[in-house]
Amino acid sequence: MAPHITMPLAMIPVVAFIVWRRVRMQFGSQPIRRKRMIARIAIFAVIGCLIGFAAIHDVRLLGGLAGGVVAGAALGLLGLRLSRFELDPVKGDCYVPNPYIGAIVTALLLVRLLWRFAMLSPQLQDPTGATPPVHGPSIGQSPLTLAMLGLFVGYYICYYAGLLIHHQRIVHSRPDVLDRD
Repeated sequence: MAPHITMPLAMIPVVAFIVWRRVRMQFGSQPIRRKRMIARIAIFAVIGCLIGFAAIHDVRLLGGLAGGVVAGAALGLLGLRLSRFELDPVKGDCYVPNPYIGAIVTALLLVRLLWRFAMLSPQLQDPTGATPPVHGPSIGQSPLTLAMLGLFVGYYICYYAGLLIHHQRIVHSRPDVLDRD
């Protein structure tokens, strides 16, 4: 097997596990875990900034990313409005996310990445088995792909930040609420 194909094949189970965990978190009551949410906000912000720095050379790519972040933030606000909040005596402050919005955002990103990879894979293959040229097409050189990445990043940053703001309001209004980290 060609060496440039083994890495994507090795990543398939990892990506499948990540997607399974993400989809699983879209159903049922979830406790608010401040430290995890803050870490996720930071990770998504770093990813967004790194992608932005990589796309700064092309206005179309940067526009796609910025448009995706704005649309993701709008969907994050909608997701917050559609989420239910509850106080569980054992878990503390919990939320029940709307399963459709998070699943749609995740599915859009995955479908776009799979489509982009499928379109680029013939160009990446070399009949001699040598590695592809470094300056060839990249998976991130499409404004639509960066828009989907921006949608994902913007949605989760806005959604988690909104959950943390809600949690702060609950903690300040009711000091007896358990604060699970």
